[in-house]
Amino acid sequence: MKFKKWLLVGFSSLLVFGVAACSSDKSSSDGGSKDKEVSIDFWVFGATGYEELAKEYEKENKNVKIKIKKSETDAHHSNLFTALSAGTGAPDVAMLEVDQVDRFRDAQDRLLNLYDMKADEIKDQYLDWKWKIAENDGGKFLMGLPTDIGPKGLYYRTELFEAAGLPTEPEEVSALISTPESFKEAALTIKEKTGKPMVASMEMMYRAKLDTLEESYFDSEGNLLIEESGNGVKGAYDQAIEMNKLGLVGNLPMWSAEWGSGVQKGDFAVELGAAWFKGWMEGNAPDAAGKYKVATLPTEYSGNWGGSYITIPKETKHPQEAYDFVKWLVSPDNQLKSFKSSGLFPSSPLVYEMDDFKASTDDYFSGQSTQNVFAESAQKIGYVYKGKNYITVNDEINAALTNVQDGKDPEKEWTAAIKRIKKALDR
Repeated sequence: MKFKKWLLVGFSSLLVFGVAACSSDKSSSDGGSKDKEVSIDFWVFGATGYEELAKEYEKENKNVKIKIKKSETDAHHSNLFTALSAGTGAPDVAMLEVDQVDRFRDAQDRLLNLYDMKADEIKDQYLDWKWKIAENDGGKFLMGLPTDIGPKGLYYRTELFEAAGLPTEPEEVSALISTPESFKEAALTIKEKTGKPMVASMEMMYRAKLDTLEESYFDSEGNLLIEESGNGVKGAYDQAIEMNKLGLVGNLPMWSAEWGSGVQKGDFAVELGAAWFKGWMEGNAPDAAGKYKVATLPTEYSGNWGGSYITIPKETKHPQEAYDFVKWLVSPDNQLKSFKSSGLFPSSPLVYEMDDFKASTDDYFSGQSTQNVFAESAQKIGYVYKGKNYITVNDEINAALTNVQDGKDPEKEWTAAIKRIKKALDR
């Protein structure tokens, strides 16, 4: 699922709030018998298509009913956090967006350790980095099973590449832009020949490096790292500023109307987007059909943007039935179904070898099999730790980058951002 900003609320402050109980302990089932009906409450967000898979599971398991509650992403996580804090009202099963995982680590004692359910038996079916993000307590606790991921690729406007005298076929573009240096060289050529910037915004250029850092803003103990020697955040910040100074960065913030229009008209050459971005393009930029293709990014820019897990709150009355359903739902075969029906990019590399997966084509991208590009990218990605205050810090750095693009001094903006971050974290 795609990234969305999140309202940060202290875990302890939510203890005073309650929500309407919806756990399956109200079901008529005893939860342990295969002969009696078991009701599994399942909270989801986004367009997952899990409703159809739930119906399929019910047909195969006559005693199990899956009750899905769908909410907007922010409301979903807020309600789940509140229910876990209150100790009542949580569902049997719930999705967790990847950028929310670190926040829910504080609620470990309210979740089932899926290693206690023998989840280690299926660990080798999933990408290592994806699995590791859901581990806690030094790898002894598993918070959720992996669903989809958001490997990033290079969406490029073929007519701009052609006008710049650059190759336009994906394999050629991947070979041409294989390092940050060659990315910059291609950007300079496109700027010179077409007058168009390479990327849409400072944030997009900043994320190119940021999304690949194993540690960016915090270490696993919650210590702020961005002033530490060797930390890569300042390098990502400086690179965005350098590219902007060279005229290679546009001023079209992602999700703005101007940015959407820019995608349609080709106001910038590339988007460093996740696999889910093609779904947005197909639905929101119809005039750009046939004008983009997808190549791999340099390894230094091959990060992940989005994706989810499925967790099981400890208060469930049906832990085994809940786990059996989740294990089935995220199995490689069903990840293929979710990919084909809803575009959820699989976190199991076993899917990447399936004929149905490899043979799929995208009419929007002139018949290219873009999923194979993202599958290659997914296997280059490394483990990334973000921390529960990631968004607080990220927003301040992006504010600094915006100010620099408006003419402010880069170093003064960096220093001011650090000051604001420390103040926010001290509250």
